[in-house]
Amino acid sequence: MAVGKIRSANKRGAARLAAVQALFQMDISGAGVLEIAAEYETFRLGQVVDGEEYVAADASWFRGVLSGVVRDQTKLDPIIRDALQEDWPLSRIDSTLRAILRAGAFELLERKDVPVAVINSEYIDIAVAFFEDGDEPKLVNAVLDRIARKYREKK
Repeated sequence: MAVGKIRSANKRGAARLAAVQALFQMDISGAGVLEIAAEYETFRLGQVVDGEEYVAADASWFRGVLSGVVRDQTKLDPIIRDALQEDWPLSRIDSTLRAILRAGAFELLERKDVPVAVINSEYIDIAVAFFEDGDEPKLVNAVLDRIARKYREKK
């Protein structure tokens, strides 16, 4: 899956991008998490695929996001749905965008050691890479911001 230009990715950023791609692949192919994780770790992370060099990624971070989203999807989806406008069900959202929102929501809920601004920025960058000219990055920003305000900024 080719994406537009993204700013130089750090290893966690590359892991986030790979996790989104893997979640998308699982969604459209029906493949399981173990099979997809093995494929990415063996053939994609830091490798050259179809003439494109994949950035070296933090494999542990990749596995954590991928397996966490799969494990917690039934918890994540209602949270994302609540952060969307009422007339915009999660099932209506593009598979790539759904993967971005699930991964971002997972990190906001589970990775309290990572600042909200870092998580939001990384997933907005991923949305820009996939949807350069669309409104999707704004949607990612709005949804993750709503989730962060509700779940991360409790006083």
